[in-house]
Amino acid sequence: MYWKLLAPIFALALAIGWFFPRDLAPQEAETEPSHFVITKSDKAENVGSGVYDAVELQRQADGHFYAEGEVEGTSIRFLVDTGASMIALNAEDAEALGLDWSDSELRHIGRGVNGDVFGKPVRLDSVTVGDLQADDVEAVIIPKGLDVSLLGQSFLARVDNVAIEGDRMTLN
Repeated sequence: MYWKLLAPIFALALAIGWFFPRDLAPQEAETEPSHFVITKSDKAENVGSGVYDAVELQRQADGHFYAEGEVEGTSIRFLVDTGASMIALNAEDAEALGLDWSDSELRHIGRGVNGDVFGKPVRLDSVTVGDLQADDVEAVIIPKGLDVSLLGQSFLARVDNVAIEGDRMTLN
């Protein structure tokens, strides 16, 4: 039953991954290369990559993994989507971050089950999930048709290890 509701989200994520033209992302002056920081936690246990906490997510009743993240200081609930090439923000989350868009800024970024997908490319200064933080992260605002924001490869590719075992996903 849930798959009927989530099928358009996955189709949209796949479309973003396959069709988003990288040259449409806003070009900014290179000051420092993008970097990935793993911060040490005082309560760190010897899991995953050693003295840093791994982020462990439990599969939810709908069969998916969700992560509570922080984007530039604002809490965002993400559906973890390893097939999405980048973070995709829905309208509500983009507005909470103070990001705006106009219809004239929306560009064709792919085709989903329900038709063409339009969005606005943006860069996020900082995205944090647990002890994992990525700076200067590519993302796209999708103001229509996206119920939950997606945590895609623009963040996940910077994590050393993404593993799924049974009903548990580990990021470290």
